[in-house]
Amino acid sequence: MRLLETWVETPLAAALGWTLLHSLWEGAILAAALAAALVAARSPRVRYGAACAAMLAMLAAFALTLVRVLPEGGHGVRMAGPPSLPAWDVRTAADAGAFHPDLATAVPWLAPLWLAGVWIFCARQVAGWISAQRLRRRGVCCAPERWRNVLARWCGRLRVSRPVLLLESCLVEVPIVVGHFRPCILMPIGLLAGLPAGQVEAILLHELAHIRRYDYLVNALQRLVEGLLFHHPAVWWISRTIRAERENCCDDVVVAMSGNAREYAAALAAVEQSRCSGREPVLAATGGNLVKRIRRLLYPNGSSGAWTPLCAAVLLAATAALAVAAWQAAPQQASAAAQAPRTESSPYEKWLNQDVVYIIAAEERAAFGKLTTDEERDKFIEQFWQRRDPMPETAQNEFKAEHYRRIAYANQRFVTAAKPGWQTDRGRMYTVYGPPDEIESHPAHRPYAYEAWRYRHLEGIGDDLYVTFIDRTGTGNYEVAPGNVR
Repeated sequence: MRLLETWVETPLAAALGWTLLHSLWEGAILAAALAAALVAARSPRVRYGAACAAMLAMLAAFALTLVRVLPEGGHGVRMAGPPSLPAWDVRTAADAGAFHPDLATAVPWLAPLWLAGVWIFCARQVAGWISAQRLRRRGVCCAPERWRNVLARWCGRLRVSRPVLLLESCLVEVPIVVGHFRPCILMPIGLLAGLPAGQVEAILLHELAHIRRYDYLVNALQRLVEGLLFHHPAVWWISRTIRAERENCCDDVVVAMSGNAREYAAALAAVEQSRCSGREPVLAATGGNLVKRIRRLLYPNGSSGAWTPLCAAVLLAATAALAVAAWQAAPQQASAAAQAPRTESSPYEKWLNQDVVYIIAAEERAAFGKLTTDEERDKFIEQFWQRRDPMPETAQNEFKAEHYRRIAYANQRFVTAAKPGWQTDRGRMYTVYGPPDEIESHPAHRPYAYEAWRYRHLEGIGDDLYVTFIDRTGTGNYEVAPGNVR
């Protein structure tokens, strides 16, 4: 668990998390564009090409976004390795009673969840590939020579240069294609003898169309993209569209070559009736929505169902717009929340949870919590500052004056839209350790603006200390970079 937490703190995990978030609205826009293209186009080949292009565009957008947000060299901004600063984990009383989500903190945890999902989907795809390869070796026998000759004749007419093997299998329920470099058509036992010759030829022609179009290879690449972008609903919708239009393209090849759409529709219906389950490990003749395919074959000039992708386009465009609007509104809402007046039940709570929250010891906090009267609390506060006064003989408490000066400077210099200056990482560092000896500022650095603070010496900690603060969100909220403070 500690190893996972350490990896989540790396810049790579943060880059993956932000890439996954950005991929949501990027994919929604691409899916909306595809839906609009499906409304405008009626040709299955055009629709299939548009769907494949949308799938590749989603993968390219994911990769480019990752490269864009990934720190240089994959490691981010890193300074020399000085001794680590002591840990601090401060929560005020108001923080303890309320939940304040921090997007920048939560985003890196998306990376291990995504990687786990990718591994699961990859394992599933490998298992499916192994199962498909076994189908061509187990429970199979050579098809009759008559149908092998028919297949060879159609291969010549379709210009399929690779040798295609035709086998009958007792393990498959529908005709399927297995393999790309050595393609094999598996026919269910009894199908070649149980259907009319014209219907069998139409089914064989459909499977040859898959081979001629390299659909097995495209399908394998498609499943790879599904595994990488499994988190996005638009990917699964685009994938279903690709499979549906792929079958429509092969159906058009069959009709163009045989010229008998009704007989081919009857063959599809007969194959569906012989199937006992919906298992389709690889490319099958009954893929896609069979009812829609048969209706399209019998009534080619009927309604194309354009309203479905149109509604999807409107829905996805609205989703993308809402996501962008919410993204832009989040800083404004945080600013409003930060500017909202905070009510303190007493000045003692403000002193405990704001003024000295970084410097009070746990024992002192516990003792202060046990006090019951204001007189006792006033006496405790007086003694608190006296214990830290470096020069008790003087009238002024130099430690107290310097501490409040640091708080005032932090509230003036490090304030953000979401937090007052004393609550930020830079404000906390400045309040506890004072001003650094050197500051190296890079406000325009890509992908993150950052500042590097150097302390030549900190009493009780060490010499030549560097602390790096990174602005991951671009809002001016500089946070301690992983590995600087533990």
